[in-house]
Amino acid sequence: MAGKRTYGDRCGVARALDLVGERWALLVVRDLLLGPKRFTDLRAGLPHVSPDILSQRLRDLEQSGIVRRATLPPPVGARVYELTERGQALEPIVIELGRWGSQAEFPDGDAELGVDSAVIALKTLFDPSAADGLDETYELRLNGQPFRLRVAGGTLRAARGGADHPAAVIDTDPATLAQVLWHDGRRSAWRTEGDEAAVGRFITLFPARA
Repeated sequence: MAGKRTYGDRCGVARALDLVGERWALLVVRDLLLGPKRFTDLRAGLPHVSPDILSQRLRDLEQSGIVRRATLPPPVGARVYELTERGQALEPIVIELGRWGSQAEFPDGDAELGVDSAVIALKTLFDPSAADGLDETYELRLNGQPFRLRVAGGTLRAARGGADHPAAVIDTDPATLAQVLWHDGRRSAWRTEGDEAAVGRFITLFPARA
């Protein structure tokens, strides 16, 4: 890691930023929190980063022990990037940063909410009190990409991939998801399967914050 920029500060905050403070680094971590991704999938989720910069950030994160390369088992066999245990330990930091940042103004222009960003947004706005006593699994399909959401013990776990025997399946896109949950949109704007009461419970788990 010779030549890598450093704050030259012994404080733990500065040393953490030496590892993940470069532009795009934390967004790469964010997009890997829900499971492994191929380089092309990371590019699709981060459309404003150049391939060269993304490659450099992945190399930096690998050298720091935050990301590693892996091969998915057959029949897929694709080469992917995934978080190490050290990388996974960044999840509560990313979630809290997202919760804090949700109070900031939206960027100018036509910036869209990405698929992974939408699922992370669910984690930042999850209300444990609304999940009291709830033990339920949902499948959320965003732009055709499935995610399993498990609510139990007042916590929410989210991961890439379909769910076995979900109480409800919600099929929509990130913009519509946000509209229904946080901007008084109508549930008819998305497609659902399964128990409609479970869909109603799902909605109450993610109240908008003033």
